[in-house]
Formats: sequence, C-alpha cells, structure tokens
Amino acid sequence: MQNIPHVPVLYQEVREAFKDLREGVVIDCTMGYGGHSSLILESNPNIKLIAIDQDQTAIDFCTKRLKQYGERVSIRKGRFSNVIKEILQEVNPSQIKGILADIGVSSLQLDQKERGFSYESDTLDMRMDKDAYLNASHVINEYSKGELERILLEYGELRNYKKIADVIIQQRPFTSAKELSETLKPHMPRGKKIHPATLLMQAIRIEVNDELGELKSLLKSIEEAKLPEVKVAIISFHSLEDRIVKKAFAKWSKSCICPPEVFRCTCGNNHTKGKIITKKPIMATEGELKENVRSRSAKMRLFQMGEK
Repeated sequence: MQNIPHVPVLYQEVREAFKDLREGVVIDCTMGYGGHSSLILESNPNIKLIAIDQDQTAIDFCTKRLKQYGERVSIRKGRFSNVIKEILQEVNPSQIKGILADIGVSSLQLDQKERGFSYESDTLDMRMDKDAYLNASHVINEYSKGELERILLEYGELRNYKKIADVIIQQRPFTSAKELSETLKPHMPRGKKIHPATLLMQAIRIEVNDELGELKSLLKSIEEAKLPEVKVAIISFHSLEDRIVKKAFAKWSKSCICPPEVFRCTCGNNHTKGKIITKKPIMATEGELKENVRSRSAKMRLFQMGEK
C-alpha cells in the first residue's frame, strides 16, 4: 500500500463543490499527489476523470494510487494550459461537468528539498517540470538587474525590490535556495506567520514556471470552449492569482459587454457565460488550519457555466 503523503487543501470544500455530479467528465488540471482526484472519483462513482500534471514524479505516484479506478481515469503529462486545449478538442463539450485547478507549488515539490522550492534547500531549481529549461539558478545568476526588479515587484510585490535586486547582483553567484534566503533575509519584510524569504521564493517560482501565464491561458481556454454546463473551481494561494480568477469570473458573468461610456446597450445583452457561485472566496476552516498550516492562504472560487 502506498504511503499517502498529505491531505489536499480545502478537502471537504472540494467534495461539496462537486457532490452533485451524476455523470460526465471532470478535469483535474493540477493532479499532484492525486488527493483531489481520488476524492472526486470516490464521491462521484459514475464520472470519469482526466488528470493533468507536468511533474513525472507526481505522474508515477498517481499511476499507482489511481489504478484502482481503472478506465475511469486518464492521466496526461504536460502544462495544463496546453493539455486542456487538447482535451477540450477531444471530449464532447456536453460531457465535461467539472474543472478543478489547485494553482501553485504542491506539497510533493515543497517536501523534496532537492527540488529547490524550500528556502532550506541546498539546490536552486524550482522547476515543476524537471525537463524544462528555465530554472531558479538561471533567473538569479543570469537575469539583468532590470529583469530581477520586474519579477520582485510584480510577482513578489516587494516594496524594496530595487535594493533586493542590487544585493543579488552584488552577491551572486548563488548555488542554493538556503544561501540565497540567508543572504537576503536582512532585507526582507518580516511577518509573524511567514518566513522572511517567502515572497522572494514566490517571485522566483512564478517566473520559472510562468504560473500567472499558465492560469490566464487556462481561463482563456475555458472561456473560449463554449462549455454548456460545467462547474469551474480554482484554488489560489496568493493575491496575484486570486485577482486573475476574480476578474475572469466577473467578466464571464456579464451579460452586457458594451464599453462603459456607451449610453445604450448595443451588444445584445446576452453574453453571460454563467453565474458566480462564490461572491467571496472559500477559505480553510479553523479545524483544517490546525491540521494543515499550508491551507492558510488557500482561496477557492467557483463558477457555474450555463447557469443564468
């Protein structure tokens, strides 16, 4: 029997979100250890699931974990922004009933220090796909000062991004995440709940894996697929991702798409793609927070396609 390494975030909330499915296909865009995938399969015995991950370690693990579900499961390797386009072309749109994406780094990657995601890691990597070209070492040791400032400001939202970029330029090359975080620790914002290097590591990781670009591409593919009846659940872990999801859902819910300066609607006022289910994001309960500290930043937003 496999040693299941962790319980996924918002476990009960995801179960609740997809509890009414009687048939059709659910797409898990971020399979990881398969926690959400197995939950959905167990709770909905008549549905099929297509799971996506770019990490071969996760695929090897879940090939064994999800074997018990037989032909109900199909696992695809690759970036979900690309793979979902293929799936949406292959599967009848009326058969797709649910899409789930748990955005960001998984426990699978965080717990393996050799992957370089942890600030205690002896490597400087951070690739979700170990076959990808760009890694954290290249970003830190090869990027120009301007490029470093960009990612520190946009992805880390660090106010003193110029100072941090200066220190990196002056002190590089760096060979490990541990060395990097210790060197920059005096210049990082301090909070009671997170490690000082958290925002720095976040910025580098987002750049290496193009996480925001991936999310935007996923949402665009869903929007353009003209799915008649599908529940979309997106779990994000920081404000940058949550803003993108919130903005996309708001756009999908609008019936009138005329410019604000137009006095009278000329678009037909029939462009709504569905209904926002969660006006405010769903967050972890106190009970879950006690059991899994990583759930503290998780926010899930839900959208029902086809519902007016």
